[in-house]
Amino acid sequence: MWNRLLKIINVSILIIFTSCSSKTDSLRWVDTLPKPWLLSESEVSNILPEFHKRFPNFEERLKAIVIWKIGTPYELFKLGEEVPPDTDPIIRLDVSDCTVHVLTCLSFAQSKTWAEAREKIIKIHYKIDKNGNQIPTYQSRWHFTSDRILSNPNTVNITNELIDSSNLISVDLTLNIKENGSELLALDWSKKVQLSYIPNNRIDSKLLEKLPQVCGVAFVQRSYLKDGLAIAHEGILIDQKDLIHASSLANETVRVDFLNYYFSDNKPLFDGIMIYKFVPIE
Repeated sequence: MWNRLLKIINVSILIIFTSCSSKTDSLRWVDTLPKPWLLSESEVSNILPEFHKRFPNFEERLKAIVIWKIGTPYELFKLGEEVPPDTDPIIRLDVSDCTVHVLTCLSFAQSKTWAEAREKIIKIHYKIDKNGNQIPTYQSRWHFTSDRILSNPNTVNITNELIDSSNLISVDLTLNIKENGSELLALDWSKKVQLSYIPNNRIDSKLLEKLPQVCGVAFVQRSYLKDGLAIAHEGILIDQKDLIHASSLANETVRVDFLNYYFSDNKPLFDGIMIYKFVPIE
């Protein structure tokens, strides 16, 4: 009986070790890849199926794509509809800002070709119109990160699941409407929302331990409320400790310790955070 138990334990340890070793080897493979911003669309299409082979689990594959994109040059507001008023590409890997980083990682993690990733980002980045169609236009784009977190089925708010509601701070605002009543963006659109976020005194290692292995984080800046928005920045948290984000200061996508980044110089960079999970497109 005892020998049988020892055998079961040894087999279990071997399975765990083999699984961890396999994951480590696969992540080492990511480090050997040419950088995505240097590749053509066809070259990216040749690589993507291997991500699915090595990382069959969605979250692990998303994490691998996120790591692959570290080092991407930073440029602001570089996704568009390829027609006026915003002629930038619908999808790209050559440059990134914070939201572009999140959306492209989520799109490529669910795709085996560049063309498929383009189709996926349209589903993620644009709202469904009254006729049930999802057409990429400037007006239909998810312009506001807080709106996307609260209403987009692929980036789902889990802030309220992580901490008691009594410890959250709630804010009521009308998105896209400034204090003087004018629009921030020329969309002929506004939306009243209530945001609940985690304040700085609740952001610590205990909070991080509650997070999924891969999730999104959005940074609240209260000074932005007067302009009809609340989120100043966003990125992707992995392994419950590291933030991978497109940094305007570093001028590229970087991997940093989240708490060290957030409380740099012993003071918080923002007023709080919202956390959201990634849900694959059905």
